[in-house]
Amino acid sequence: MKVSDILRVKGGTLYTVSPEEKLSHAIETMAEFDIGSLAVMENGQLVGMLTFREVIKTLARNAGTVAGKTVDKVMDRNPSTCTPETELEQVRPLMLESHTRYMPVMDGKMLMGVISFYDVAKAIVDTQNFENKMLKAYIREWPEQEVDEKS
Repeated sequence: MKVSDILRVKGGTLYTVSPEEKLSHAIETMAEFDIGSLAVMENGQLVGMLTFREVIKTLARNAGTVAGKTVDKVMDRNPSTCTPETELEQVRPLMLESHTRYMPVMDGKMLMGVISFYDVAKAIVDTQNFENKMLKAYIREWPEQEVDEKS
């Protein structure tokens, strides 16, 4: 299974923010849409990712406030990325090793979407469920063999 398969099922909604945006506004957007990340875009290019991890770190460093902060001051400027053609078997270890919960999907310099660790896990579980269903159906249809009575 490829990343493009996840994007096709997930749909085309992409939440973005500009680097100059107030962090408080970005947090409101994340809360309103119940999302854990925003792609940070400038002049049509991905320049970073803002996730709840950066928000929590900022709150911890600033006594629970984000007043006056902008997205560019706290965003991840170098997020791990993949392409639509990347196989899930390559994405899983990369996300685990780097503790990445959200990964931009890039086709060259064009942002195609963002996949989450949840999206990857769901795709794997769905695939396994389908395979199990097919195997069980195959086993039920297993042709009976004649018992060899020559002993």
